[in-house]
Amino acid sequence: MPGFTITPIGHLETPWPNPADCPRNGRLPDPRPLCRAVIAEEFRVGLDQLDSFSHLILLYWMHLAGPAPLTITPRFAAGPRGVFATRAPVRPNPIALSVVQFEGFAEPGVLLLRNLDCANGTPLLDIKPYLPTVDAEPAASMGWLAPRIPS
Repeated sequence: MPGFTITPIGHLETPWPNPADCPRNGRLPDPRPLCRAVIAEEFRVGLDQLDSFSHLILLYWMHLAGPAPLTITPRFAAGPRGVFATRAPVRPNPIALSVVQFEGFAEPGVLLLRNLDCANGTPLLDIKPYLPTVDAEPAASMGWLAPRIPS
């Protein structure tokens, strides 16, 4: 399979200097800090009408993530799990996805966001509007996590 190139569209500004400082979930701590997505000038025209959405999906590159073993033992699991059956930040391709609350624009090309859980300076790959009618699956199975997380 041939390789390919990904071009970041901007970067994320958060209060956390490195991955160890990041919350384990973007909805913690509470109150959730206000973060920023700074979009590169050449991509800003793509933000037109974004302010009509309350929540967004962000895809970003966890550039400070460590090596990616294919099996890991999550801190609350009885034993090892395949990395693809976890939400661990260490991955063969360190791509992360967050659903964030969009608070509007601080200035042209700078989005104000809540619910992020990444280190400051993280490269932003893409933004998509979150659509509750197609992005939420309330009946989805929680897999091996079902005993740990209430539905």
